Amino acid sequence: MLILMILAMLIAFYLLAEVCEKYFVESLEKISESLKLSPEASGATLMAVGSSAPELFVSLMALFKPGAEAMGAGTIIGSAIFNILVITGASVAVRQALVIWQPVIRDMLFYSLSIILLLFSFRDGVISLPEILTFLLLYAIYITAVINWKKIFKYEDDNPIEILEVAMTERKWRRIFTPINWLVKITFPKSDKYILSFFISIAWITLLSWVLVESAVVSANILGIPSVIIGLTILATGTSIPDLLSSIIVAKKGQTGMAISNGIGSNIFDILFALGFPWLIAYVFLGQKITVVTDNLTSSVILLFATVIAMLFLFIIRKWRIGKYSGYFLIALYLIYLGWVIIGSI
Repeated sequence: MLILMILAMLIAFYLLAEVCEKYFVESLEKISESLKLSPEASGATLMAVGSSAPELFVSLMALFKPGAEAMGAGTIIGSAIFNILVITGASVAVRQALVIWQPVIRDMLFYSLSIILLLFSFRDGVISLPEILTFLLLYAIYITAVINWKKIFKYEDDNPIEILEVAMTERKWRRIFTPINWLVKITFPKSDKYILSFFISIAWITLLSWVLVESAVVSANILGIPSVIIGLTILATGTSIPDLLSSIIVAKKGQTGMAISNGIGSNIFDILFALGFPWLIAYVFLGQKITVVTDNLTSSVILLFATVIAMLFLFIIRKWRIGKYSGYFLIALYLIYLGWVIIGSI
């Protein structure tokens, strides 16, 4: 049974990456073009949804699965730690980065506020409606800041849509899964019907997220470990692997700084929207306060805040230029964290 659940998770992870990057992101790109959104607005909204859709929908599905409520929050927090340590570390390990400090300062400011808000909300294990609305309001403020940041600080960066296109065209390993890819492909219309593709993508992502949550819960029960640990480790890593591969490809193309910036921005979306929006939906449908199991989460959130301080300190002492040894250090920190979480669950 455990082997079947693990196999289901692996297939769901792959299909999520396939649907999100090949169909969901493509439909979002065309929606962005039709709405005539600026690259900054598109990056902070539609592209953020595209890159973080797995975490968002796993968080949503977990809230409606009895006994798995903490798994969604665990996935978001674990994914955020993975993004900041492993994705940043792998990106700079591949190629040295000269980070554009203006957007990084902006994102780290909002990232820090997001983590502080998370700690405040977790203090009593109950998420109230005012707290939920604060999450969403802070994300709206972040979007506004992203759109207007260049008007305050003059700098140049890359188009996030172009970066995603570069990463997608380099995914040669998809050929291994040609039969599965074909089964997915036949469910989608022609590329010009992007609105229909958007909704079919949502249906696929919802189904696959449900499979992930169900298989993860069964696996946790078989292994006798808390479901939140599965969220912090397996689900967090699995849903972040596509972002990791994309960031490495982007770094090889010489856009390491952009890969780092996108990773931090993705974390802001994960915490504020991928938690806030499912909480709001659950609050409306359940009509009660949302509870979270904080025993295994609070320490990880504190660690998440510590990584922000460490990253900022690293950027400053290296004068916004970091290389492979810094990358190895960040990856090593994540492995230590992973060992700590696993040992703590035994």
